[in-house]
Amino acid sequence: MRYEVERKFLVAHAGWRDHAVSRSRLTDGLVGEFAGGKVRVRLGEETAWLTIKGRRDGLARPEFEYEIPRADAEAMLRLVCETCLIEKTRHCVPHDGVVWTVDEYRGALSGMVLAEVELEHEAQVLTMPDWIGREVTADPRFRQSTLLRLAREAGRPVTLHEVIAAPL
Repeated sequence: MRYEVERKFLVAHAGWRDHAVSRSRLTDGLVGEFAGGKVRVRLGEETAWLTIKGRRDGLARPEFEYEIPRADAEAMLRLVCETCLIEKTRHCVPHDGVVWTVDEYRGALSGMVLAEVELEHEAQVLTMPDWIGREVTADPRFRQSTLLRLAREAGRPVTLHEVIAAPL
């Protein structure tokens, strides 16, 4: 079993683009949520995965990830996750010994840009790139399920200002 230790941030400006070394298009589907955890299917350009993430304890949470056939992921996205789809382009941006991922959302979350970094342990010291904004790791408004709900309720993609103004 592996533990994911992750922090999430708003992006202050597009300076990260000059340092991105790769990008990939991803589609995530929320299969279900349970007791602070979730089950997600992800379809990448080459590979597909089924991921189970447990309840967060600080910055860490248990994560189980399994590669699955693309056809199965496509079917799950179509038949199980049709109203819970997240489309994004993920950019990998190295900075000071770690790789940041910057996600530019499309579809229901079009216009949203968030950065994440996976750490080796919770006490790991980070040097923040100048394009990193406010940390939103613990802010429930920036969970993908909440962002999708806000977009569904609005009937259109929501803006960063609308997400920040949403009640906790």
